[in-house]
Amino acid sequence: MTRYPRLMPADPKLFTAQVMATRRTSPSFQRVTVAGADLAGFEWSGNDHWFRLFLPPADSPLVLPAVAGRAWYKRYLEIVEHERPHCSNYTVANFRPAGGGSRELPEMDIDVVLHWDAAGDIAGRVAIWATSTSIGSAVALLDQGPLFDPPADARAVHLICDETGLPAVRGILRSLDERMIGTAIIEVPLEADIEPLVAPPGIEVQWVSRAGDPGRAALDALAEATSAAAPEPNDYAFVVGESGLATEGRRALHRAGLAKSRITFSGYWKSSAHA
Repeated sequence: MTRYPRLMPADPKLFTAQVMATRRTSPSFQRVTVAGADLAGFEWSGNDHWFRLFLPPADSPLVLPAVAGRAWYKRYLEIVEHERPHCSNYTVANFRPAGGGSRELPEMDIDVVLHWDAAGDIAGRVAIWATSTSIGSAVALLDQGPLFDPPADARAVHLICDETGLPAVRGILRSLDERMIGTAIIEVPLEADIEPLVAPPGIEVQWVSRAGDPGRAALDALAEATSAAAPEPNDYAFVVGESGLATEGRRALHRAGLAKSRITFSGYWKSSAHA
């Protein structure tokens, strides 16, 4: 039997929206804002609330699978290939209900990490879309809820990510109780990608710039942190990003004394260094 995250909705909803704006927020990130009346039904829970993003094929309408409970992927594959939308997983960077100021429709921000090919051109389906999409273009989002799920007795939280996990960690820090303590280690490609974050005063946020393989700088920082102060048994950790970072980060935290059941980890992508 497939095991779903505890907070994943049993009856996820599919929402349609349109592109309202797109802009570069740092050298490695493009922020796309989408809006639509349909999003009024999106129950944003903060933290790392994520969704599946559906984009239409180039110069084609958006054809969507029927969604019935958690069953959707088989129907997605049944869509003929030239009409089948691209599907990727993304975290809500921010959500604004309708009614704020002059805002007539609910809005959602989606932060897309940018990559370049050997010729220096933007590479990857979603990155190309984010940097070239037209205002009014159609998208769809399948709600998947959050992964971040600390036990009720969590004394402290420890967050580790690379740039692909930054929207998740940013959302978690913004959602934490002001009394929470802990650490956050965030690896980004460039110093220019570092941004101000809203976090409880008891959370020590450490930014590291990439040095070597993706995730290595974050793992080195984690090793240094756990050597200086091992996590307590009732702490909770959240490790996301490149698959090697997620798996090696989980192992390092477990070796430092944290039970595997108190570590949420997810590999968002796989680097050629870990292929």
